[in-house]
Amino acid sequence: MGKVVFGDPNLADEMGVLALGGNFEVETLRTAYSQGIFPWPQGGYSYVWFSPPERGVIFFKDFHVPRSLKKEIKKGAYRFSINTAFEQVIKNCANSIRKAESGTWVTADIIKAYIEFHKKGYAHSIECWQGENLVGGLYGVWVSGIFMGESMFFLKPNTSKMCVVKLIELLKSQGHQVMDTQMVTPVVKVLGGKYIPRTEFLKMLSKAQKKFSYESLKAALAPRDIF
Repeated sequence: MGKVVFGDPNLADEMGVLALGGNFEVETLRTAYSQGIFPWPQGGYSYVWFSPPERGVIFFKDFHVPRSLKKEIKKGAYRFSINTAFEQVIKNCANSIRKAESGTWVTADIIKAYIEFHKKGYAHSIECWQGENLVGGLYGVWVSGIFMGESMFFLKPNTSKMCVVKLIELLKSQGHQVMDTQMVTPVVKVLGGKYIPRTEFLKMLSKAQKKFSYESLKAALAPRDIF
């Protein structure tokens, strides 16, 4: 397939739809995310590309971990890892039941594409384990600039929130100040997430890309246990 070229993200419609069609090849996804664009299959259409008018983010200066969640993490009942079970995480995200959604946007096409994206070093997962059992996780995309969260799941209470905490701790240790969540879900809101205008997000992304190249975070995202 030919290279996909996206238009100006600021030209998306009022719902945030920028383009229809294309493919989920690695270079297409890399190009999209570098412009702050992401795919979100809708109504039976696989290739729907979004640049929403308002973007969900967590500024780390506003990041809030509820006291009860801090206590639960300190108990040490779970261990956490990065990039050791990406395929399991994304498949669990696809099977996760969400009150506000009748189905899942993590389709078979998305799973296949992002597993390949992961193999090429651009998609990443944080995993939560109880013994040898995967009980929570999240995945997102790192091309450059800002880490962009995609989806999460939990099989034990609060394990997805714990994964967000571990991810933000890692990003902060590398000098990052914000992460993209696309939308502000109830979980994101509890942790301090909020919406900002698209123009502000895109300016912030451009500035961050000059500071944080792909190589700058590559070593920190190496597969391993994190505590």
